[in-house]
Amino acid sequence: MRPRVAVVDDASVIRASLALLMTDLEVVLAAATVEELVRAGPAVDLVLLDLHLVNQEQQPDVRQGIAAIRALTARGYRICVYSQEERRFVLAACIAAGASGIVSKAVPTDRAQQLFLEVAAGGTAVSQSVVGILEVLVRRDCITVLSERQRQILHGRARGLTYAQVARQLFVSESTLRGYWQDLTKSLSESLRDLTAAEIERALGLAPGDLLEFWSGDDTDAADWWRVHRP
Repeated sequence: MRPRVAVVDDASVIRASLALLMTDLEVVLAAATVEELVRAGPAVDLVLLDLHLVNQEQQPDVRQGIAAIRALTARGYRICVYSQEERRFVLAACIAAGASGIVSKAVPTDRAQQLFLEVAAGGTAVSQSVVGILEVLVRRDCITVLSERQRQILHGRARGLTYAQVARQLFVSESTLRGYWQDLTKSLSESLRDLTAAEIERALGLAPGDLLEFWSGDDTDAADWWRVHRP
């Protein structure tokens, strides 16, 4: 059975074409805003969410970015960010806010669909840039839940090694390593949500306030931050 998916994207071409291009997904709703999805209330396995949805000056009450992720996860939806956003600290903030996956719109269609299927099935999809942030946080003891084997896996993946290359280094099968990686990214994502903005800023060498000002809090706080920091 195909996973049921909702799409939130203000680009009409994405809303119209995704179901045609990704036939392994059952797209039950394609909405331009989070509010439209919430009103419809579809029962879905995954929401594909773009971060940059509308002009906040014209529609200040429409949620996007971190506020959108929080609003949807609070309603029990599983989120995979599907965006052109590339700033590492913003993507890390998405994981901290509750997103289960991050997929770039630059990824080939077949690969993106594969990642969506993995997230819909309960897995995670973490972009290479965010893996690099997580590895730094582990090295600097901001995240201490990992075993030595898990640290070795993270180290390899953070340097762009494939599953097969890391598996050979650690003398395990590729399928076993993929299982390790799913458990590892889930653990890291949960740990990231427990960190404060100040802790992450210090670990990454950022100036105070460079990261999400309201790492935890309500949707209003997140929306205010997004209006200031959006590109």
